[in-house]
Amino acid sequence: MLFSALPSFGQTRADSLWGVWIDQTQADSNRFNAFNKYIWEEYLFYDPDSAYYLAQILYDSAKAVDSKQHMAKANNTIGVYFAVTNQQDSAIFYYEKSIAVMNEIGDKKGIASTLNNIGSIYHTRGDLQLALSTYLKSRALFLEINDQQRTASLQTNLGQVYADIGDYSNAIDQYNSSLKIFEELNDKNGIASTLNLIGIIYNNWEEYKLGLVYFRKSLKIYREISDKHQREIGFAYGNIATSYSYLQKNDTALMYYAKEIKIIEKYGNEMDLGNPYFNIGTIYNTGYQLDSALFYFYKSMEIYRKYGDQRGECSCLYNIGNVYLTQGKVNESVKYNTKALNIAREAGYTSKIKDASFGLYMAYKSKRYYAKSLDMFELYTIMQDSIKSDENRKAVLSQEYRYAYEKKAATDSIRAVEAKKITDAQITAQQAQLENEKTQRYALYGGVFMLLFFGGVLYNRLRVSQQQKLEIEAQKKEVEKQKVLVDRKNEEITDSIIYAKRIQGAILPPEKVVKEYLKDSFIIYKPKDVVAGDFYWMKKKDGFVLFAAADCTGHGVPGAMVSVVCNNALNRSVREYGLTEPGLILDITRNIVVREFEKSDKNVQDGMDIALCSIQGNKLQYSGANIPLWIYRNNELIETKANKQPIGKFDNPVPYTTHSFDLKKGDTIYLLSDGYVDQFGGEHGKKFKVKALKDLLLSIQKMPMDKQKVYIDEIFENWKGNLEQVDDVCLIGVRI
Repeated sequence: MLFSALPSFGQTRADSLWGVWIDQTQADSNRFNAFNKYIWEEYLFYDPDSAYYLAQILYDSAKAVDSKQHMAKANNTIGVYFAVTNQQDSAIFYYEKSIAVMNEIGDKKGIASTLNNIGSIYHTRGDLQLALSTYLKSRALFLEINDQQRTASLQTNLGQVYADIGDYSNAIDQYNSSLKIFEELNDKNGIASTLNLIGIIYNNWEEYKLGLVYFRKSLKIYREISDKHQREIGFAYGNIATSYSYLQKNDTALMYYAKEIKIIEKYGNEMDLGNPYFNIGTIYNTGYQLDSALFYFYKSMEIYRKYGDQRGECSCLYNIGNVYLTQGKVNESVKYNTKALNIAREAGYTSKIKDASFGLYMAYKSKRYYAKSLDMFELYTIMQDSIKSDENRKAVLSQEYRYAYEKKAATDSIRAVEAKKITDAQITAQQAQLENEKTQRYALYGGVFMLLFFGGVLYNRLRVSQQQKLEIEAQKKEVEKQKVLVDRKNEEITDSIIYAKRIQGAILPPEKVVKEYLKDSFIIYKPKDVVAGDFYWMKKKDGFVLFAAADCTGHGVPGAMVSVVCNNALNRSVREYGLTEPGLILDITRNIVVREFEKSDKNVQDGMDIALCSIQGNKLQYSGANIPLWIYRNNELIETKANKQPIGKFDNPVPYTTHSFDLKKGDTIYLLSDGYVDQFGGEHGKKFKVKALKDLLLSIQKMPMDKQKVYIDEIFENWKGNLEQVDDVCLIGVRI
């Protein structure tokens, strides 16, 4: 969303704005504002070259009277011209010129608006971190000047960046905050836009029917304000079409895409046509109408390329390559997937790298280029792992929105039951009345008695019905009360687990630190749940590199809590006691852990198993608590047993043994928890077991360590199949 650095004007015709500009009796400020508004409304998005020419006139006129405010606005408008014409570096140049002048005059609102425009450019070309930081600066300024509407709009922009990087939890937070502000301001455009973005999140979560609910709400509001928002109505049709395509209702989807294109061609910009063309191509591709699919993918790609949308261009290139592969044109498939891969790598689009590498894997495989095929499959696997690391965040559905949807369905159901009970009571009363009339006809003398009798029956039934209604209302209120409490607790628990994940992530050494001290190494870390009882640890002390794989009691939140205690104990053993010998470190760590848990009046038996190594030069020292050390040397795996006692409370504990080794070039060290070998899977649902893992490691020693990681992880996932992961997995490999 581009922000103009203009104050708000009422709706005026172009000739009125032009009249203000040429009226020399008007104050300069009024003339310049009117002229800038005229440029924006009449030319900027419809005849950009004319807009650029007029903006230069505005700049020169403002400079002649030294009006820095309007010089800044003119530069901002020129920046928008370059953005619209896909000259992004020039756009940023003029935006920054505008900001420099605004800084001189203290125009915080103008600076914030122009920063947003810069963030929009970064966002469009895929520089997501720069987009995020720029949007955050813009929002901070809008908050400072208490511009609620622009703050809300910035938060929707931030939400879209978070969504693009897969952080849907943060995206939903931003959208919620925006929606609240827009509702307080009764900003229907803002409400409709945010509802639309929430619908997109639901589509990403494969909740397509819920997505349709929000898209239709958005469309309804846009129709109410249609005089200003025809373009947005077109986008709403497009999103509805996308939901129908996901629901495999392709004819309906194509109908809505046609509506979207018709509106965009009349009211929108050419760059807006890229998405519907691409989506139509996808539908035809799915239906094996390949020539039609290629036609629309090419049309879409031309638009994406023209306006610098590299993410969209990547998607088109990959899909064109996929169509050619289906047609048996393998060389064309390789050509287009290679282009997609090169762009995706340069821009850092993880999901697009995954798609293109898989396309190349399939193409090379069909040509029997097995080495290239394997390289692409390994790249695909690495990208898939990277994407999987964010899937826990994607799995966090917004309970607030789900609750609102479910509450309505539940309320409708209860109302239907109540209505039926009341109707039944009325029918019963009518039947009683008819019976009474019949009795009067056959027994005139008993009429009064029977009337009183059935009147009593009617009264009693109505009283029972009313009592039932009151009970249903009371039950309904109690159910709703309990649902609110349950949803609130679920939200609190989810938030706590996510925060626990952040805390646990903070105690793990970053990959760049691991690679700095253990250059030829890998770490496979796969929590069973959001957080884990397993962790890996590293420190450098007095020239010694210390590293460990640890498995704490339990998994999930309880295991994670124990891991924090044990990690802290390891750090204290090194930092406070200055130790570098693994056995002594484990002795002190055990004492600290036992003391921490003895502070509780409960009998806490938790602790951890660990394999701890120390390397200095070619000297290796190892000590373990229930986790052995494996060293590959001379075509065999040499196992060094650990002490059979945990880090924790244990009867008759003994000091941990330190084992020393002289390392040789090519030696490979492995430390691992038991999660990998205890995993059930395979054809017969059995454990993987230690021997199978040893055989696997022996078979891949010619592979580089990074490829070993990919292969070991692939074997695990294939073995596990559709079965649940039984425990956390931590496996460290280091080659000397």
